[in-house]
Amino acid sequence: MAEFVMKALVKAYGVEDQFHIESAAVSREEIGNGIYPPAKRCLTQHGVQFSNSKTARQVTASDYDNFDRIFCADASNMRLIKRIIPSDPEGKIHLMMSTTGRFRDVADPWYTGDFEETFQDVLDSCTAYLKSFIAQQ
Repeated sequence: MAEFVMKALVKAYGVEDQFHIESAAVSREEIGNGIYPPAKRCLTQHGVQFSNSKTARQVTASDYDNFDRIFCADASNMRLIKRIIPSDPEGKIHLMMSTTGRFRDVADPWYTGDFEETFQDVLDSCTAYLKSFIAQQ
């Protein structure tokens, strides 16, 4: 969900040429799976375009060199990413909601079934990061 929300926002702000955006998992459980149908429905309800060919991939150590920022949806992801990327000397890895000043997890729809709450957290986080990025230009 976050990948496609962020892609929609950078396009809307006219800065898409300054970004390369990908989502990846810290575990192997969903590798190769497509976007979860309720997440697709939520994105569609908000007019956010997504790729039906998107499948889950796992974070790799080389992602640290290939990306300027790595956002984790929750504290569990933050812990697990350290197994793949054990060191963060450049301070690239962040809790996603920290961009909003709220240091908490993104609402997890796997437990609540509330994809709208998750969407709003993702939208808030991505918007806050993008506004901060633009302000630094």
